[in-house]
Amino acid sequence: MNNSNEVATAAKTPVADTPPVQSSESPMNMTADAIAVKPVDVKAAELDNSQAANTAKTTNTDATVGEIRSPNPSMVCRDINVWYSDNHAIKNVSLDIGRNEVISMIGPSGCGKSTFLRCLNRMNDTIPTARVEGSIKLDGEEIQDRGIDVVPLRARVGMVFQKPNPFPKSIYENIAYGPRIHGLTNNRAELDELVETSLQRAGLWKEVKDRLEAPGTSLSGGQQQRLCIARAISVSPEVILMDEPCSALDPIATAAIEQLIDELRQQYTIAIVTHSMQQAARVSQRTAYFHLGDLIEVGSTDDVFNRPRHKLTEDYITGRFG
Repeated sequence: MNNSNEVATAAKTPVADTPPVQSSESPMNMTADAIAVKPVDVKAAELDNSQAANTAKTTNTDATVGEIRSPNPSMVCRDINVWYSDNHAIKNVSLDIGRNEVISMIGPSGCGKSTFLRCLNRMNDTIPTARVEGSIKLDGEEIQDRGIDVVPLRARVGMVFQKPNPFPKSIYENIAYGPRIHGLTNNRAELDELVETSLQRAGLWKEVKDRLEAPGTSLSGGQQQRLCIARAISVSPEVILMDEPCSALDPIATAAIEQLIDELRQQYTIAIVTHSMQQAARVSQRTAYFHLGDLIEVGSTDDVFNRPRHKLTEDYITGRFG
């Protein structure tokens, strides 16, 4: 009897409700914002995709990135190859040198930028082991032809070297020598005027006008380099080539040369090789990046430095190598 009473009592006792176990993924645990389906921001997605595409850099070295052509070229170079004996120093480089602009050629040591620069007035002809193939035209005239006289060519395409190299003559004779041998003046008065004009264009006249008979080697390094520039422009070139013209100069002399380059481009086409990326950014309108004999990328200086399209260019600009 007692057992039956206990069972009956238990049956009458109400059982407490036990809440159901809910998983963390249950809608009851989610906020209304979390449950609501948010609209996709299509414009933001497109922007993200566009930025991703722009940040992707090519690594292909078989073709130059950027526009090799200039709308108004002074020189047109196509498929240039240079060998020093068996060393293939320049590999299928094509590039226009635009009229009245400064183009900087940058890249690590040994990349071929100076070799390419020397092709533009056939200075590589002076190296017995050098062999150059391809087409280089100056105002439509092929300068690679065997019948081309390189003496007048190098008057039309002048060169300023890395280290100032004034002639062992007076300041006056350093400038007068070129016009005299090319027959550009008829008398001493014309020659005097040409010497003065060339020194003025090079920003040197006021500093040397009272000592024109002093040796050119008596000038400071920066003055000597400006003397060499005056010597180059005295024969009325169309193009001026500069191979690291400021590498041996102090900052003050470098600033003077850079200001001169900016002034000269109003009248001349200038191609400059430089190891200073800051200098390239300051003085040039276009920049060409070389790497191991290949022309990797070319474009406006602003684009090459701020929005490089090739991984090698970006690595060099950001200092990862070089």
